[in-house]
Parts: sequence; C-alpha cells; structure tokens
Amino acid sequence: MPEQPGRPAEHEPRVRYEKRDHVARITLDRPAVLNAMDLRMHEELAAIWDDVEADDDVRVAVLTGAGDRAFTVGQDLKERARLDREGVPRSTFGSRGQPGWPRLTERFGLSKPVIARVNGYALGGGFELALACDLIIASEQAVFALPEAGLGLVPGAGGAFRLARQLPLKTAMGYLLTGRRLGAQEALRLGLVNQVVPADQLDDCVAQWTAELLRSAPLAVRAIKEAVLRSVDMPLEEAFSAEFGWEQRRRYSQDAVEGPRAFAEGREPRWQGR
Repeated sequence: MPEQPGRPAEHEPRVRYEKRDHVARITLDRPAVLNAMDLRMHEELAAIWDDVEADDDVRVAVLTGAGDRAFTVGQDLKERARLDREGVPRSTFGSRGQPGWPRLTERFGLSKPVIARVNGYALGGGFELALACDLIIASEQAVFALPEAGLGLVPGAGGAFRLARQLPLKTAMGYLLTGRRLGAQEALRLGLVNQVVPADQLDDCVAQWTAELLRSAPLAVRAIKEAVLRSVDMPLEEAFSAEFGWEQRRRYSQDAVEGPRAFAEGREPRWQGR
C-alpha cells in the first residue's frame, strides 16, 4: 500500500483484508521488507482470524503476501534486535502472552479451510505459517526454509513440530538442523504443497481450488477438517468413537439432507450452511 500524504508509513495497516463471495483474502502487506512479521502485524492478524471464524458467510480463507518476492520471511528480526536491546524477554515455542495470540499457528480450532498462496520466499515463520494452512498452492519461484538454527533461534511457531509430522523424520531433521532451502518442486515431491504452477498462473490456480472448496458443503468441510486434525495422532479405534462438534452439526443439518436430494433430482445442491 503506498504511503499517504501526511500519514507516516509506520502507521499504515500491516495486513489487507477483503471478503467477497464467501472468500476471505488476507494479504501480508509489507513488501518493502519481504512481508516480515512485526508485532503490529500479529495483532492485526489476530482480529482477522477472529472475524474469519465468526462470519458464517466466509467459507474459505486465502492467505498470501504482497508483491512478487515473498509470501513472508517470518519474524521481523530488526524489531527483535530492538526488543533485545530494550530487555524484552525472548520468545520460545508458541506465542502465548505475546501480541496477536493465538496466532494462526496455534489456532487449532479454526474450522474454515485456509489456502496459502505462496510466491517467492516463505522463510522461518513464513514457512511455519504456510505449514499451518490446510492447502499450499505455490509458484515455481517459491522457496521454503527454516533458517532459525543458523540465527541462534528455534522454529518456535510450530515448524519444529509440524515439519516432523508432515515429512519423514530424517528428512525433516535435515531441513530443521541446517536451514537448507527447499524449492517448490521438491516441496511438491515431498507432499508439502498441493500444486506448483508458473507465477503467472498462480492466481488462476488458487481460484480453481477456491471454487472447488466452495462447491463442497460448508458444514461437511468444517466437519472433515476438525475430524482429520483432531484424530491424526489418535489410535484408529479411538478416532471412530470420538465425538466431533462440527460433525454433530453437519449430521443434523439441512445440508445433510440437501446433498442426497440434489443428487437424486439431478441438480446442483443449494448449501445453506445449516
């Protein structure tokens, strides 16, 4: 966002937020610093994620970074250096007690599907943010890495935990302990991203995935997301007997009747989300 006359750039919003046609579009908007995430950005994002979850008209969220150089390079290290000089305690795993908590990386109950649209660098907390999304659509220019070990830090926003769950352990440890960069095609081969396309096709590809999600019944999508994420570490027998709140809502909803009825009548379903 360009600087407005008479308004210092430091007072500009850090995030752009738009809602249209059941889709929330969240854009990290500090392209001059590769969308580095400072505390103000985290505070803005917290309010946005609250709204995404609360607004029943929103069925899908798309998270991206402004410009064509980065999704986000994660923590604003210049701000962190200033906080160190001021004696502000350093963070560890998680963000409890910090501005913007709970951040997306710790919103384990967020029921709407989130797509990460990644173009350029997704480093450190940026990679962790993408890992916390449900789908990752990347351009061929996307680069992922967790360089924290080389900076005397740890991947405290879930990278140390999620990467080891989403990759074979030895593979994950290689990237975590060395900070090696991971190109888009290799991320696709390893199953970390859903699709890789040329940069000029990225928006069309994200739009296709978004349209497919919107064709699905909203309560079914929320029920499936909750069941998968809550059961992934459960014994299979326990998963079958567990109770899932969104599944109870779906099971007794009008949409659960509408889907089979529309199929029998040879028409497109009209989802109500209730």
